[in-house]
Amino acid sequence: MTDHSVVDLRSDTVTRPSPAMRQAMANAEVGDSQYGEDPTVNRLQDRVAEMLGKEAAVWFNSGTQSNQAALMTLTRPGDEAIISREAHAAWHEAGGSALNAGVQMVEVGDRGRFTAAEMVAAIKPSNLPVFPRTTLVEVENTHNRMGGIVLPQAEIEEICATARDHGMNTFLDGARLWNASAATGMDLAEMAAPFDLVTVAFSKGLGAPGGSMMAGPRELVEQADRYRRILGGAMRQIGILAAAALYGLDHNLDRLPEDHANARTLGETLAQSDKVILDLTSVQSNMVVFRLTDAAPPTDAIIDAARAQGVLIGALGPRLMRAVTHLDAPANGCVHAGEVLLAAIED
Repeated sequence: MTDHSVVDLRSDTVTRPSPAMRQAMANAEVGDSQYGEDPTVNRLQDRVAEMLGKEAAVWFNSGTQSNQAALMTLTRPGDEAIISREAHAAWHEAGGSALNAGVQMVEVGDRGRFTAAEMVAAIKPSNLPVFPRTTLVEVENTHNRMGGIVLPQAEIEEICATARDHGMNTFLDGARLWNASAATGMDLAEMAAPFDLVTVAFSKGLGAPGGSMMAGPRELVEQADRYRRILGGAMRQIGILAAAALYGLDHNLDRLPEDHANARTLGETLAQSDKVILDLTSVQSNMVVFRLTDAAPPTDAIIDAARAQGVLIGALGPRLMRAVTHLDAPANGCVHAGEVLLAAIED
């Protein structure tokens, strides 16, 4: 649908570049990135590395591509990685961990969180060759399928320290780390510090049309860059997209709390219904994930009824729905969406 009066809450990836962002893209200074000659992407890589407190950073086409390259860098085929329950790496990357890295995933914990003790309990014994080697722990912050929850930093630091004690590598899927920082007020570098490699995305809360970035020690980033090329991520005059990401950092980073406030308003509206199961403490950033009771209409019926009223929303499962706020969903639009969805659920 192209009508800008539509309130699209299916994802924060549906945003469109603003006229000012488009102008920045049109004016971008470019060069061949594969020769290291694109000044705009070089500037973006240096800036993100500094923001995350890492030595180096490299551009990727997407979050999935960067996550796959991180797995290929930090593990070997036949290894095992420990992840949170329903993590993006296992649920939304088309089985890439098995196909690309040859790694199997073990989900631990509950509701997107797990403890260091739960991680240790999942590590395979090393005294028998029938077991895979557990070589990596991956954390997703914020956690997508659990409603954009922000993981406690003390918990993360304990997990990563314990992982190192067990000879494991650490990776942060920080596609929405910008949101985690906005929700807590915590510095991005502090949140990234416990991890060997970190990825962040530009095509979600920052409103750019594409792109993610991986940051870490230069040696690891150079290894990941090779896997980026293997995965088809070698691009040329990428400064056009990098300029959009830079614009997002300059103009859209500080406004993320608006999205969080809109998600809170939406969640409070939906929670009024006895047919909605929603723990409002889970609405910590720009997502509202809620479950429908058996008394509610089917998700397809709610999606269709909302669409007829100019509201787009998606389902994560037969009785599970998700709404995501973003810069193209203004406060009044989110209020309208809440009213429409509540009426559709109560119908």
